[in-house]
Amino acid sequence: MAVKPQRNHWKNDIIRALLMAGKQILLSRVVQRPSDWGFWLVALLCLLPLVNSPMALMFGLVLATVGWVPQGVSVSALAKKLLGWSIIGLGFGIQLEQALQISWDSLGLILTTIFGTLAVGLLLARLLKVERTTGHLIASGTAICGGSAIAAVAPAINADDSKTSVALATVFVLNAIALFIFPVIGHYLELSQHQFGLWAAIAIHDTSSVVGAAGAYGDEALAVATTVKLARALWIIPVAMLSALWFQRKGATTKVPTFILLYVAAMIFAWAVPMAEPFYQLIFQGSKRLMVLCLFLIGAGITLKKLQQAGRQPLLLGISLWLLVSTTSLAYLWF
Repeated sequence: MAVKPQRNHWKNDIIRALLMAGKQILLSRVVQRPSDWGFWLVALLCLLPLVNSPMALMFGLVLATVGWVPQGVSVSALAKKLLGWSIIGLGFGIQLEQALQISWDSLGLILTTIFGTLAVGLLLARLLKVERTTGHLIASGTAICGGSAIAAVAPAINADDSKTSVALATVFVLNAIALFIFPVIGHYLELSQHQFGLWAAIAIHDTSSVVGAAGAYGDEALAVATTVKLARALWIIPVAMLSALWFQRKGATTKVPTFILLYVAAMIFAWAVPMAEPFYQLIFQGSKRLMVLCLFLIGAGITLKKLQQAGRQPLLLGISLWLLVSTTSLAYLWF
């Protein structure tokens, strides 16, 4: 009996070392101030069903305003990483045949809204005297998928960090508003699940807010919105290439975000191996909760400084484009 502890002694040392390392990481990076405990506690609460998407975003905004966001961790980078994983998980809960049909039926609406928004954005930017690069980034984010489109187009047109930040701040502010008011408008107008899913995918910028608003409306709306939004996101590549030509930047390259490819792979896998459907539903439901956490983290990244940085003219451009896309797409779907 005395030999067994000796033989497993190295395992105990490893476990002890891992626990100590975890403690050091926790104390040195994740939790530096007493308020950081409150931040992570709220983050954990966002994984529970009692917190919905608008509440999570509001919690993040409030904690950012009072300065409770941890300084040792990049909250925006964490949100981006978790957002990709949550979207991949949603792919397991969406029927492949339904996704293909929805994408095909919505192709005309997708193309019209993308290139129509870019064209109108160009004209409005000139009328409002918004700097050319900033105006194009805001129009691209409105036309396709918010922050992801801006991040892809920015290097293609050689946009500096300040212009990119202004465009991102403008889009994120409107995302936060849309997440609150779209479900209210949808219920007031008695939009069907399919109608609301299409409207959210077309008129809300960022994928996270699209999924948050549609998820609050219903599972069918969530499936439609996610499918159409990610179908729109595939147009990042041609838009970035055209942008590079428009701004005469040679050698610009871009690529499809990895999470979109894995999302498609998840749908195909679930279709090819249907016997694991109960497990897929667990992944799907878990991904919906993870998306709520992502919205909390995104809200925590929207500070007063970013709102001031956006300025009046870029914000006015973003609001004008957003209202145009929202009202025209809603009228098309409603009437």
